[in-house]
Amino acid sequence: MMTLRTKLLHIADAFADTRRLSRSRVSTLSLDQGSKLDQIANGADISTGRYERAMSWFSNNWPDGAEWPEEVSRPLVEAQPQFSAQEGLA
Repeated sequence: MMTLRTKLLHIADAFADTRRLSRSRVSTLSLDQGSKLDQIANGADISTGRYERAMSWFSNNWPDGAEWPEEVSRPLVEAQPQFSAQEGLA
């Protein structure tokens, strides 16, 4: 059984390989901290909320045509908020 840390790192590394990005760049994009994925790989922890936001980010930004690793359940893709012209007129 994979731990949540292992799942996050597996998805992050698959994303990095597919997009040809460094782990630190993917860490910045998904966790807003360039060193966080390496810290997790070295035993650091994150909150469940941060884990869920990162996994949702990966699901929402997964490259078209790339297969999501089957070892990890994919979160549902969340609808992106839409700006309403009426909101801007308030």
